[in-house]
Amino acid sequence: MSTVSKNLNTVPKRPTRPTYKTGINLSEEKREKLIELLNARLADSLDLATQAKQAHWNVKGIHFYQLHLLFDKVAECAEEWVDLVAERATALGGVAMGTARLAAKTSSLPEYNLNAVSGEDHLKALSQNLAKYGNLVRKAIDEAEDMGDKGTSDLFTEIVREADENLYFLESHLDA
Repeated sequence: MSTVSKNLNTVPKRPTRPTYKTGINLSEEKREKLIELLNARLADSLDLATQAKQAHWNVKGIHFYQLHLLFDKVAECAEEWVDLVAERATALGGVAMGTARLAAKTSSLPEYNLNAVSGEDHLKALSQNLAKYGNLVRKAIDEAEDMGDKGTSDLFTEIVREADENLYFLESHLDA
């Protein structure tokens, strides 16, 4: 096996301790757990952004234009969440683990339905995964709050409000 092949099949070990010093008054142990939580949601956010782009690029059918724009809006939101989550992980002294390969290997989201073609197929696939994402973020709100980090909890609250709104837009197309 070539060196390149070996490198493609391995996941770099995530740093388990905060790497950088910070004046944030959370214990190193709490920051470690928060960075791990943030990196888990970072992988999910990256995965969701690419899934929304998959829908955006491949939707076909009578409502193509409206759905094309809607899916792009969801992707743009998810890309903003990626940045927010990654920057919070680094603010806590950690390393944002945000490569596409890491996201693919560590995302909690189900694989996107690559057989989706119609608007309804994409709406179902994307809304299912956006709902799962929102529920994972909702859980992260409580986890961060339990660790005494209102900043991270608030960040997740901001994300879930927008995720829920996007889910509403997607699901509204399915309720007709």
